[in-house]
Amino acid sequence: MKFTNIALTGAAIGLANAGPVSKRAITDADVLNYALTLEHLEAAFYQEGLKNYTQADFVKAGFKDPFYANLQEVASDETEHVSFLTSALKAAGASPVAACTYSFPSTDVSSFLALASVLEGVGASAYLGAAASIMNDAYLTAAGSILTVEARHSAYLRAALGEVPFAQAFENPLDFNEVYTVASPFIASCPSSNGALPVKAFPSLTMSSMAAVMVGDKVAVTAGEGFDTSATDISAAFITVTGPIWASIESMGDGKFTVTVPKGVAGQSYFVLTKGNKQATDDNIVAGPAIVEVGKKGAIGTPSGMAAMGMGNGKSSMSMPTPSSTMSGSWSSTSATASASSPVYTGAAHMMSGNIAGVVGAGLVVAAALI
Repeated sequence: MKFTNIALTGAAIGLANAGPVSKRAITDADVLNYALTLEHLEAAFYQEGLKNYTQADFVKAGFKDPFYANLQEVASDETEHVSFLTSALKAAGASPVAACTYSFPSTDVSSFLALASVLEGVGASAYLGAAASIMNDAYLTAAGSILTVEARHSAYLRAALGEVPFAQAFENPLDFNEVYTVASPFIASCPSSNGALPVKAFPSLTMSSMAAVMVGDKVAVTAGEGFDTSATDISAAFITVTGPIWASIESMGDGKFTVTVPKGVAGQSYFVLTKGNKQATDDNIVAGPAIVEVGKKGAIGTPSGMAAMGMGNGKSSMSMPTPSSTMSGSWSSTSATASASSPVYTGAAHMMSGNIAGVVGAGLVVAAALI
């Protein structure tokens, strides 16, 4: 993605001269640094993965050429996003956040690609959710341009994994705190010079498997540290662009719940636990989001038909790590371990095989610290 110097300078002047923002909870500089935090993470993820796994490794795993070359292009895109956002912040007189130290729970090509697909989906949802908070038109255009590229990355990887590239007609937006909750487990520590972002992480909501489920399936989840296990009137909401879709929920006690996947959601979806069932906002979210792949009967991608495009065998899975407990303004360094109690659900037309739950269960994933 490239923007002219004139456009970048004009946007920077607009940001620098924006004046008091007391009525706004978050500034354009905050939004750009928030986006830059995510882009640093994605760029580092691909850099590490393409260093750890060779072209031969991908071919052996069933992902034929030019798949590896295409992943290199994806990695290059993320690096360009980092450069653009860094330049925009500097041009505006703001201090861009630096890259952090990361911990990614991938142990082979399949688990690397499973996490890549999740991160690209979260990236698209993050830009969509942040769009309404961007006041400068030039920055909004830039963010929109990055969003569409993240969505293309996501579609390509989903097809490679045998999932529907475009599972539904609308993308699911995630707000700052929801994305912060999802991203935090992958960041081990950050430079002390990085300023704190005006966001917080909710208590985690973990599952033991990222295997696809279907509408009507029950998903077992566990709320993590910071969740009030004595709380009552807990509801479950799937996040969509038109508002929450409420799901049936059953408490098993001690922060454990089963949630029934409702109609109206498909593809990479997100659900949160809330206090009550009137809204799903920062004011009443008590845990999550959890990430779940919701399949469509008869609509799952066919990996064998992707071979000519350099796509692979569609076999991969992973378990997501857990974020740190609720924090205001900064992340604390605490280790986190995913729950191993949730069963692996079947019944989807396509299932991802294998997993790295052992890595998570062994406590090798570190919760984030952004200070």
